[in-house]
Amino acid sequence: MDLNQYFNYRRLTKAELDSYQENGYLVIDTILTPRGLETMIAEAMAAWRSEKGEFDPGKSWLKNSLLPNIHHHSSLIRDYYFEGPLVDIAEQIIGPNLKGVTSQLTFKMRGNTKPFHWHQDNGYGELDPYNSVTCLTAFEETDQSNGCLWIIPGSHKQGQLHAGLTQAEKMRQVVVRDEPDESNAIPMPMKPGQSLIFNCWMLHKSDGNFSKDRDRRVLFLRYADADAIEVYNDRKPRLGRLVRGESRFPEVTAYESDL
Repeated sequence: MDLNQYFNYRRLTKAELDSYQENGYLVIDTILTPRGLETMIAEAMAAWRSEKGEFDPGKSWLKNSLLPNIHHHSSLIRDYYFEGPLVDIAEQIIGPNLKGVTSQLTFKMRGNTKPFHWHQDNGYGELDPYNSVTCLTAFEETDQSNGCLWIIPGSHKQGQLHAGLTQAEKMRQVVVRDEPDESNAIPMPMKPGQSLIFNCWMLHKSDGNFSKDRDRRVLFLRYADADAIEVYNDRKPRLGRLVRGESRFPEVTAYESDL
């Protein structure tokens, strides 16, 4: 398959890399072609309807909002995850040895008014080294009315904030012990096909979707150093498909997460 029909490959400029290091995030434009976005949405929604159906207020947040391992259900998302332009960008930030460690749909369908409180992605599955990158690709326009993300620029410089929390507290989404100072928080509206990337320590949240006629559908991908280990799991290597370079862990080198 000619992936250039679907993806626009690019590298980050020095100014962009400097901005990422300083602020902890970047918004990346036009890395999906119109055909790529249309095809990706069609494949993602076929999987979502098959696995999830319509929004049901009686179901749990997980049932209504997440479809993990979406690359198992969509060939184009699998290509985007393992061979797409985000791989080049993650390599520039993380380094030459890189693996994919999470793929999921993260949706707030109309009617889902539940917020998700301030947290760090490394609070859910802590990885070391602490340079993993979250990449969110929007399927439609997102803004404050339909539950766009909020971030606190520069908050990644505080490091890991969940130290001392019990597993029960983490499961209740108490991922930061004290409420952060929101005075510098900003909403992150996105256009269809845009990608927001941010550091694993970035504080972020989302409010509920209060739009009457719009969903908020996002593809969530996460990349980590090829030798990243799970701090919470006896420091075992995090399994994920090696997309660049090499790993000192044979189980990572042999892992094929798209099967």
